[in-house]
Amino acid sequence: MRNPDAVPTPVTVMGLGLMGRALAEALLTAGHETTVWNRTAEKAEPLVAQGAKLAGSAADAVAASPLVIVCLLDYDAVREVLDPLGKALDGRVLVNLTSGTSQLGRTTAEWASGHGATYLDGAILSAPAGIGTANTIILHSGPRDAFEAYEPALRVFGGGTTYLGEDHGLASLHDAAMLSLMWGITNGFLQGVALLGAAGVEASTYAPMAAGGIRMVADWVAGYARQIDDGVYPAVDASLDTHVASMNHLIHESEAQGVSAEFPRFIKAMADRAVAEGHGPGGYARLIEQFRKP
Repeated sequence: MRNPDAVPTPVTVMGLGLMGRALAEALLTAGHETTVWNRTAEKAEPLVAQGAKLAGSAADAVAASPLVIVCLLDYDAVREVLDPLGKALDGRVLVNLTSGTSQLGRTTAEWASGHGATYLDGAILSAPAGIGTANTIILHSGPRDAFEAYEPALRVFGGGTTYLGEDHGLASLHDAAMLSLMWGITNGFLQGVALLGAAGVEASTYAPMAAGGIRMVADWVAGYARQIDDGVYPAVDASLDTHVASMNHLIHESEAQGVSAEFPRFIKAMADRAVAEGHGPGGYARLIEQFRKP
């Protein structure tokens, strides 16, 4: 929603894929003077109809605004577009919302500094349809003063807009951690669907129970985090030995139902290593030591 008391900031959005278009629309809705650029100019037409200004070139796009937001395919594409501009980036705050790795975030920050730009690396934890909503999380890392200077404009993308710290790699690193969480939860759900499907149970029947199970696990996270930070792993709910016994049940049940046991076997292999090191009587969070190994 537009805040009538906010001072509009001129913003440029470079890259008009699904996500880039959503970012530009959120800025327009919030009342910001928005310049857009894309290699295929036709993608800008709906945004221009909403009041955006179309830049004729990448150089014109950068020149139009003190805040330049880039959302392209990858970091190579970012460098390919911006490298030829040289000192045109001087004095600009460049916010890169392109997905990548923490190392790419840090090296791109060095590159941007060499061109006179102040750099914020970012990560979007949302689908395009979620941009501009209260629950959407957008992560930023880099110079705090740059984030704070343009925080009102950056917050139009989501209520969960978050500054993580000066290290440019933190946004991408948090993004990777969230991807691990997302795939871990989703793969567990799919394993359950495969098991129940072998008995004719539909996935939609299982879904409400799965959602309740996910909420239950979510309640454990804070306690496990405290154990990990303290380096002490009491068996509060069950020992690791007990968990391993249940993992065996899941493997045998999967095999009996004729579905893949690869996912539970992977989980048990890590737990077996912890037990072999003498940690069977401890709690499940002790497995963090296995995840920390190369």
